[in-house]
Amino acid sequence: MTKTNRLAEPLSLAHGPAWKNRFMLAPLTNLQSHEDGRLSDDEFRWLTMRAEGGFGLTMTCAAHVQAGGQGFPGQLGIWDDRHLEGLTRLAAAIKTRGSVSSVQLHHAGIRSPKELVGEVVGASDDADTGARAMTTAEVEAARDAFIAAAKRAEKAGFDGVEVHGAHGYLLAQFLSAETNRRSDAYGGSLENRARLTFEIVDGIRAACGPDFQLGIRLSPERFGLKLAEVIDVASELLGKAKIDFLDMSLWDVNKEPAEEEFQGKSLMEYFTSLPRGQVRLGAAGKIMSGADAAAVIDAGCDFAVIGRAAILRHDFPNRVLADAAYRSPALPVTEQHLRDEGLGDAFLTYMRGWKGFVAEEAA
Repeated sequence: MTKTNRLAEPLSLAHGPAWKNRFMLAPLTNLQSHEDGRLSDDEFRWLTMRAEGGFGLTMTCAAHVQAGGQGFPGQLGIWDDRHLEGLTRLAAAIKTRGSVSSVQLHHAGIRSPKELVGEVVGASDDADTGARAMTTAEVEAARDAFIAAAKRAEKAGFDGVEVHGAHGYLLAQFLSAETNRRSDAYGGSLENRARLTFEIVDGIRAACGPDFQLGIRLSPERFGLKLAEVIDVASELLGKAKIDFLDMSLWDVNKEPAEEEFQGKSLMEYFTSLPRGQVRLGAAGKIMSGADAAAVIDAGCDFAVIGRAAILRHDFPNRVLADAAYRSPALPVTEQHLRDEGLGDAFLTYMRGWKGFVAEEAA
């Protein structure tokens, strides 16, 4: 069997529906929602085009679980029942296009812009951002907000959720001994620093139905994270089958660890080598061609997580499955190209900030 054929295989999970193939749409920030977190028509179009384009799992952008956890302007919200109408419409539309649907649950913590949230809070006081440490009661409230958001996603008809534990946002801030200097049950040892993540995972599993799919996104480097500790957390999540899938955000699926003592093999290998039973493992990071996606499966992952390539072509999975040699368009691309691929004005403005992605308009 060729590697591209393996990308076409359905993927069964311990809970919820099987994915029709091994492609997951990465949770991509796009700034297109309304100011109050309600879904916009632009965001609806962007996501449903990806579902139509062949993704086995269509994941929303990071959706904030508390108003005070907002990380970006125009961010999708899932902290209030006012968001249900748009979320319900989106879940149904993704399903009718043959894709499994998931909401990424997010709290930005000290990465919340002060102008959006007023008071910035996180694991500990942070001089750079002016954030203050959350009280124990506030940590518990944030935990409960993640769980309530998962229940709201289930009520809206989504097949599952992914907990955002990566990229220096709230849960990663708690995991890092650099940003978490607490002395309560949520600080100190790795067990304590990971407590919030595990309480959220356990709480969602207990609160939602047996067919509700639960994933988590982790990143193994930067923002004060230590690879050995992230491996320990991943190992427990996989070993105890607390989740259905683990989405590893690696920035580049071929890169070696930044920490010298771990160099000599790829970051991805540290996670593909962990026993995982029925839990499925995927990786994200510069997967821009059919060969890249196939190589991730060949290296031991169960699915490939597609980010930039999905911005460039809404139907990246369909193109790869039709042509194993398919490659994403060369950068930069024109604004019109991105409009044709379903990006609205706010998303286009955001992408112009990505160096070399959008061609400069002629004067």
